[in-house]
Amino acid sequence: MKSSQLIRVLQTFSKKEFRELQKWVLSPAHNQREDVVRLLDWILQSGILESEAPEGDRRVAFEAAYPDAPYDDDRLRQSMHFLMKVVEAYLLFAEYTEKDTQVRITLARVFRKRQLHKTFLRTLNQAHKEQEKQPYRNELYYRTNYLLQQEQYLALSEQKRLAELNLQEMTDALDIAYLVDKLRQSCIMLSHKQVYNVDYDFELTDFAISYIEGRPELLALPAISIYYHTYKTIGQEDGQEKNFKALKRTMFEHGHLFTNAEIRDIYLLAINYCIQQLNAGRRDYIKESFDLYRKGLEERILIENNILSRWTFRNVVAAGLYLKKYDWVYAFIQDYQRFLEKRHRESMVDFNLAKLYFEKGDYAKARPLLMQFDFDDILMTLNAKTMLLKMYYEEEEFDVLESLLESMRNYVQRKKVIGYHKSNYRNIIRYTRRLLRVNPYDREAKQKLGHEISEAQPLTEREWLLRQLDYEPQQEE
Repeated sequence: MKSSQLIRVLQTFSKKEFRELQKWVLSPAHNQREDVVRLLDWILQSGILESEAPEGDRRVAFEAAYPDAPYDDDRLRQSMHFLMKVVEAYLLFAEYTEKDTQVRITLARVFRKRQLHKTFLRTLNQAHKEQEKQPYRNELYYRTNYLLQQEQYLALSEQKRLAELNLQEMTDALDIAYLVDKLRQSCIMLSHKQVYNVDYDFELTDFAISYIEGRPELLALPAISIYYHTYKTIGQEDGQEKNFKALKRTMFEHGHLFTNAEIRDIYLLAINYCIQQLNAGRRDYIKESFDLYRKGLEERILIENNILSRWTFRNVVAAGLYLKKYDWVYAFIQDYQRFLEKRHRESMVDFNLAKLYFEKGDYAKARPLLMQFDFDDILMTLNAKTMLLKMYYEEEEFDVLESLLESMRNYVQRKKVIGYHKSNYRNIIRYTRRLLRVNPYDREAKQKLGHEISEAQPLTEREWLLRQLDYEPQQEE
């Protein structure tokens, strides 16, 4: 019973939706079967919708729907079928009536078809007013503008008022709605292509881009501007930086004109672009990503369903620490830890506090936080061990460091670490051991080791290793 489609759908309902559904089921306009009413009452009272509830006894459900009748599984299936139909009708109604302007447009269409001209005009005017009250200026807004213009055109056509036809207004509204949606979809496709190496046809998108560039007034519309600059930033090499700056400006100034889901996607695309630039050696993009993270947090754009991704949490801390915003990072950890999933909260807070203390040089506070936890995430564990490695070396605890290096070697060998990361941590272990064994007074040996470290790939701790050697690259004559 619990695995049925009916129960799975009802498990998504809020308390408010359950109250409305009960009224819906009791209305003869939507349901005339008493067994359906009784079955819904039983479902709501039995506890079967709880995630921890057992499967549920079909016989008990049948007795609730058909008191005093012998058990008949076919009749129970029939009741469940009719209840599902009622639930579907309610969901359609609830979804449709959420959009006030579309409801008014549909009602205006009904009056137009019944040739109630004055009532049609009054209803269409109400739809226009509802439209202007909408907080967003996204693709849905412009598509609704087109529907409004279309209804006006059809009414004028039916009344033979051909000289007054709003053909240009209707065409302009359709063009804008199309351009916004085309660019939005193209950004999604481009992002997907970069991750999964899938080929897509962007010929029509390129035409749309050229069309917009020939009509710069279109870029005054935030819905076109934001997707245009996103596409140019992540999809074309020419002018990437200029388009990224324009994208960031549009996001910050006009982000409120989009739904949270829409603007969140844009933020993530912009942040991914920053990460790509960082991977290419552009360290100035750490501040760019930090600005995006901070704004996204202040506007709660990066918090979805009251949850902040642990990876976003970690990246925010890393960017803040690189910029030496220690007080801000500490406040962030304290203020935003409540948005982390409960199962990851303690480990993520301890790990990131340890990173903060480590960067500040407060090893006495960082070390116990790193030593007491065995993180579930392999790369976080290796990152923690690397911080310990650097602390032990700098504090000259070389015996403890030797033991740690051996445990790291075994850990990397034992775990299924992705190729790049396995090579990186093997190099960290290898060159730290070489660092321990090099004669600190042998300048030639130190220069030789420094040169090897500077050429090694991959090696994320290159700067730290070279700093311990006081290595200076030899100038070519």
